Amino acid sequence: MAAAASASASTPQGVAERRGIPAAAFVEDVEAYLRQAGLDVNSALAFLQESSLLFLLVIHSCLILMNGDALEYRVFGAIEFTSHFGLQQYKIVEMKLLAQQRDLQAKIPDIEKCLDIVAALQAKKALGEALIADFELSEGIYSRAKIEDTDSVCLWLGANVMLEYSCDEANDLLKKNLENAKASLEVLVADLQFLRDQQTITQVTIARVFNWDVHQRRSKQAVKET
Repeated sequence: MAAAASASASTPQGVAERRGIPAAAFVEDVEAYLRQAGLDVNSALAFLQESSLLFLLVIHSCLILMNGDALEYRVFGAIEFTSHFGLQQYKIVEMKLLAQQRDLQAKIPDIEKCLDIVAALQAKKALGEALIADFELSEGIYSRAKIEDTDSVCLWLGANVMLEYSCDEANDLLKKNLENAKASLEVLVADLQFLRDQQTITQVTIARVFNWDVHQRRSKQAVKET
């Protein structure tokens, strides 16, 4: 039904979709939109706000990808399931991307701290000095360690996996992860802005359809009274 109404609706940005998220169509002529889509006002309003089961299947696929790789994400398969997102669908996607954004924002400082530690170890080794470090044995229990002339560090890779790397290898890996995390965060910010724009367009369209219906009712009532 949405495809049939394309003549009376357009995407202001000129972008059909972004990373699998379809752009919202702005309805310029409400009457033509309803006629071409074969919808009455109530059906059109429900259509613009719908949250379908097919959409939830798409989101589930996205979450599997997100949990599998915290540094990269993409929304895929949305066009295969549905070519239209309602207002609630955009909000669900936004919630998922906001959660991903929070994860990345927490991860970036952790990576930067790891880089600082590796740099401190390399600096101490170059000076021939030992590094004194306090580390947590268990909750509330700390111990002090003296690290002398170390050539390697152990990095947590996730899923209870830790690997030993040379300081140079660890430095390269952490820098690469930091670059990927920052790049993913930039894409996330752009995607969130795109989503907010689509929500605004959809909300405006809903208001236009509602106001058009109110105007039509008042016009019919005025004709009856005369």
